[in-house]
Amino acid sequence: MIDPRERDESGERAHPPGLPVPLGRRVELPGRGTTFVREVPGPPGAPTLVLLHGWMASGGINWYRVFEPAGDRFRVLAPDLRGHARGLRSSRRFRLADCADDVAALLDQLGVRSAIFAGYSMGGPVAQLIWKRHRGLVDGLVLCATSHSFVPGIRERMIFSSLMAAAAGTTRIGGLMTALPASLVKQWVPVSTRGRPDSLQRWAAAEMRRHDWRMVLEAGHAIGQYDARKWIGTVDVPTAVLVTTRDRALVPTQQAKLAFSIPHASIHRIEDGHVACASPGFAAALLAACEDVRTAAVSAGT
Repeated sequence: MIDPRERDESGERAHPPGLPVPLGRRVELPGRGTTFVREVPGPPGAPTLVLLHGWMASGGINWYRVFEPAGDRFRVLAPDLRGHARGLRSSRRFRLADCADDVAALLDQLGVRSAIFAGYSMGGPVAQLIWKRHRGLVDGLVLCATSHSFVPGIRERMIFSSLMAAAAGTTRIGGLMTALPASLVKQWVPVSTRGRPDSLQRWAAAEMRRHDWRMVLEAGHAIGQYDARKWIGTVDVPTAVLVTTRDRALVPTQQAKLAFSIPHASIHRIEDGHVACASPGFAAALLAACEDVRTAAVSAGT
């Protein structure tokens, strides 16, 4: 059991009492910078599961429901992606490909030869790009509440990307965006889950205050530009797609298109919206998808 009295390296309480979130550590990535990862060691010899969070979240916020049950079956790693929470900082413009390379560098530093990668929302494209750029690391993919193209249609893509680029440009000049509207945050991050204590809200808010908002807004622009339709059909590892059937941020039909585009991908469902990761039933749905991929990977000898 995780001790809620533990504190991170800065002396801050890393999670509220009773919240099953493991403490993390900072890891230096040569030539790239310093990142942060939470880890559950798992049973001896267990395969590694890398959890990649969504936009405006963090490894802790996105996966707090998952750490303990997943740790019974896997070695679990949940990094903060660049610009988010304690993730790597850079003066370069945010690119999803750089996130993929950061994760590959992290696994190299931790001595992990291969893993199953579970990506949620923005983490889905990062997982896809890890397969594309670092194929040898990938035993399988679990893609949750995500797609291979986030903003369908040229007109919609141009509008979304222009808005995000303008917002990111504003933060570069004046640091104007130190927080986002609560209505927008609620669409993406589980900062106010019904029935949870205020301590969870305070902890999640503290996580989000660590964001580099210039990089986060640039990440929104990168999501709007992302389009893997030309190559997603060449994915050749066991893959499961977890569809959030009540999703308004990324409609279920768009998520299903991702599954249909990847040969032999299995489809799993959870009756929830885009912040399904905050729901009590999320861990069971995710782990069912992970076990599907794990079994297929073993059968394939991956």
